[in-house]
Amino acid sequence: MTVRRALAGDAAFILSLGSITAQTSVSRIRPAGIEMVAASFRQLFEFCRGRAGSVTFVAEDDGRSVGFAMLLVDVPDEVTQSRQGFIAYMAVEPAARRSGAGRALLAAAEEEARRLGLPHLSLMVSNDNAAARALYAASGFVDERTLMTKQLAP
Repeated sequence: MTVRRALAGDAAFILSLGSITAQTSVSRIRPAGIEMVAASFRQLFEFCRGRAGSVTFVAEDDGRSVGFAMLLVDVPDEVTQSRQGFIAYMAVEPAARRSGAGRALLAAAEEEARRLGLPHLSLMVSNDNAAARALYAASGFVDERTLMTKQLAP
């Protein structure tokens, strides 16, 4: 497994995989159609792509793209306003999961954040996504805050 910085030619792969996997970012309490979450992912992709403070990594297995991670390095923590690296989105193709691609992408993001002297690396994950939560915990991420939601209407 290798990880490299994304190139302009990777946009179609990132948009496709991100749109397909975006549903895993939505919890059971916030039902949303696949088209809505895919559109939200495309908006996030454009936001990250248009920033100088963004780095996208692509994981490859035998030269085939299998995953990506979008890292923001210029968006401060919303509470403390301190500098941080923030993994805005990460996805691995279903067939390539448990192959080390996710760990390699996290390591690349962490290495970049350390290179830039950032004191923290953060991300958000749905409580419903147990596999991703386990990967992040195994990589040293800890629960820091909890978003609590109350459903008001079906």
